[in-house]
Amino acid sequence: MPASPPALHGDSSLGGSSLPSPAAPDARKRRVSYFYEPSIGDYYYGQGHPMKPHRIRMAHNLVVHYSLHRLMEVSRPFPASAADIRRFHSDDYVDFLASVTPQVLAASASAANASAGGSIGAAVKLNRGDADIAINWAGGLHHAKKCEASGFCYVNDIVLGILELLKFHRRVLYVDIDVHHGDGVEEAFYTTDRVMTVSFHKYGDFFPGTGHIKDVGFGAGKYYALNVPLNDGMDDESFRGLFRPLISKVMEVYQPDAVVLQCGADSLAGDRLGCFNLSVRGHADCLRFLRSFNVPLMVLGGGGYTIRNVARCWCYETAVAVGVEPDNKLPYSEYYEYFGPDYVLHIEPKNIENKNSPSDLEKIRNVLLEHISRLQHAPSVPFQERPPKTESPEEEDEEMDQRPPCQLWNGEGYDSDPEVLTPHYDAVENHSAPNHEN
Repeated sequence: MPASPPALHGDSSLGGSSLPSPAAPDARKRRVSYFYEPSIGDYYYGQGHPMKPHRIRMAHNLVVHYSLHRLMEVSRPFPASAADIRRFHSDDYVDFLASVTPQVLAASASAANASAGGSIGAAVKLNRGDADIAINWAGGLHHAKKCEASGFCYVNDIVLGILELLKFHRRVLYVDIDVHHGDGVEEAFYTTDRVMTVSFHKYGDFFPGTGHIKDVGFGAGKYYALNVPLNDGMDDESFRGLFRPLISKVMEVYQPDAVVLQCGADSLAGDRLGCFNLSVRGHADCLRFLRSFNVPLMVLGGGGYTIRNVARCWCYETAVAVGVEPDNKLPYSEYYEYFGPDYVLHIEPKNIENKNSPSDLEKIRNVLLEHISRLQHAPSVPFQERPPKTESPEEEDEEMDQRPPCQLWNGEGYDSDPEVLTPHYDAVENHSAPNHEN
């Protein structure tokens, strides 16, 4: 076991604390607020279910062992109340979530409340000017609709967070790099120009089946929904070649006052449900680029079903947010054996075909740039009476260096992928619950 955590380096070569910014050429250090609910990893969707909240605990564990928590404000979010959730979801649906009795549904609803509380709390931090970047890895549940659950998502924390941001910001940009289309968020803001949604996703015979390039919004929201439909095998170079020019143009034309980035990690290489081939660095390049604009930024989780890679990705993206470059060699931790046989932070892309041809990507880029050209430049929003300011109570920051003793876990229920893993040390409470499928 190493005597001390791996070194953290100033990220000068990759950007980090010296990232370029139109507003701050010397790119001052960003103030980062990080939300984490310690019980989030206890929620259990059932044996064999691909969604495992334990991945958030694993990511947080890496954050702590890399000492990244020392560079941020760490807060425990207050769970979202029924009144908070009703700001988007229907009364009947909220009442249903409060009344469910099957253990797996009740656990899912409780996890959703914690997730939503973190995203609302992150928005409040940005609204107050208490942070430049606010992170909630338990958030990013982009499929939930006004009246129904969808795709493992019960409460749309993203919509709730954006609604909070809109109290103080004229325009909010939502960017989604999950392998699945951000349909719930797009649908919520499809008819307004106050929120622009941009989703990069697999399109075709793939859940949820929406997100065609011709879906652009409606009425006042026409052309304020941007969909980037992609094929299997998307790699770092191809993704960057679309992401940077499109987002650059959106930032130039739309000029958002705040940005929300959904960092679904199922677009990584080797995901159990995904079909893209991004490395951790390629995935994090999206956050690095948006960070460079020095606009208030909310960073959320999302999908991700090979949990050791989710933990790697969200830990590294936390480092990008605070502006440091962590060593590739992982520190020893309670979950060290998950990361074998290499025990490194970064994963290599798979040797698979990229089915996104350069000519197809060029056509997509040109069509979408043409869509962006039709936007009204920085649409104005007449502020009338501002909704009441949300006071989001938070518990005292916990001492991150003092971790509870771990108990031996028998290896059941949290398999990362079909291969057999050796037993790991874990503090997860096993909930016996039936399988639940969406």
